[in-house]
Amino acid sequence: MRSWQQIKGDFPFFINNGKGLTYLDNAATTQKPQKVLDAVVDYYTNWNSNVRRGIYRLSEEATNLFEKSRENISQFIGSRNPRQLAFVRNATEALNLLAYSLGHGLKAGDEILLTIMEHHSNIVPWQFLQEKGVKVKFADIREDGTLDMDDFQSKLTSRTKIVSATHCSNLLGTINDAAALAKLSHENGSVFILDAAQSVPHMPVDVEKLDCDFMAFSGHKMLGPMGIGVLYGKYGLLNSLPPFNGGGEMIREVYTDHSTYADAPEKFEAGTPNVGGAVGLSAAVDYLREIGMENVRSHEKNLMAYTLKKEEEHGIDLLKSYGPRSPEVRGGIYTFNLGEFNPLSLGDGLSNEHISIGSNVHPHDVASGLDSSNIAVRAGHHCAMPLTHRLNVVATSRASYYIYNSRDDIDRLFESLARIRRLYA
Repeated sequence: MRSWQQIKGDFPFFINNGKGLTYLDNAATTQKPQKVLDAVVDYYTNWNSNVRRGIYRLSEEATNLFEKSRENISQFIGSRNPRQLAFVRNATEALNLLAYSLGHGLKAGDEILLTIMEHHSNIVPWQFLQEKGVKVKFADIREDGTLDMDDFQSKLTSRTKIVSATHCSNLLGTINDAAALAKLSHENGSVFILDAAQSVPHMPVDVEKLDCDFMAFSGHKMLGPMGIGVLYGKYGLLNSLPPFNGGGEMIREVYTDHSTYADAPEKFEAGTPNVGGAVGLSAAVDYLREIGMENVRSHEKNLMAYTLKKEEEHGIDLLKSYGPRSPEVRGGIYTFNLGEFNPLSLGDGLSNEHISIGSNVHPHDVASGLDSSNIAVRAGHHCAMPLTHRLNVVATSRASYYIYNSRDDIDRLFESLARIRRLYA
């Protein structure tokens, strides 16, 4: 296997505009290797045509590329049937589709169980159903940032129709035992949905072994283009859902007074699909498969272990990080604050705006300070406000790793954090 430094050379961004940049915002989106860029350009240069219904060679070839991409991505996540995959814009759209379609069968008094560590994409769509009397509940976390399984099981009741949980928290990095959650959900008679936006790009994921009923993930977080994502579903369940969008390609026949619908996955792919995005995501899957997802996971575990070690060695005053201390149950996400920056520290009459008080450094100031050292991290609530509130903080800074990151990047991160701390002290 090539070195991780050699792998970084596959990414034009780090040779061009990103030269010298320490990019640590991979939980938000990843950079793209040349092979992915080439695949997208090749499609639009040589094979561009609308798919499925064109009775001419170019359209048939474009359709074949589109369906071969579906098959390749299906194999990557362990699905035995490519028709269990519907292409969508991103994980957010996949989860909205499920909330809308599954929501048709829910009634007042039914319950949906989530975890407090969910991304807004796996909270807000379910909250829409509260208008019809459906209750949304949240399982809590333990103090170490792992899911409180006792609390989860206590909130799993005969009224729980749907359980939807993240596989890996985008704030804490916590990796949940998805197979165990699926088993408990199924024993309860509940549908189990997995938000895999932060797991499919970073570790081996096999939907057959996990036994999830549905799963959602995004292409742009795993080296693919933006605007393409995947909804996986066990075929019987997926095909039983009503469609989310109406229009061309998702129908059998249309009359003035009614329409009949195609089977899944076409039922959920109304209009012209993002063929170039699907081709690009398939190329990203090929690239990751060449590296090996076990190697990707091992690399990130090593980076996280090194991060926690450097945190202790540097001993930066007021530096506090969040999430499990064991890299075995944690993805490549390091979320932290410089100071006890929480609502209580602001005092009466002060809002939670961009402000640093005394020795406490607001996460936005941390991110800005790191940017001055050419280090890119994210700051804010990370689309996880319920979890941010649970941690009793206003916001946090987050560094997130991927295959082109190294220990040198982590060294630069902590050296810069020490400098920022000295500056504000």
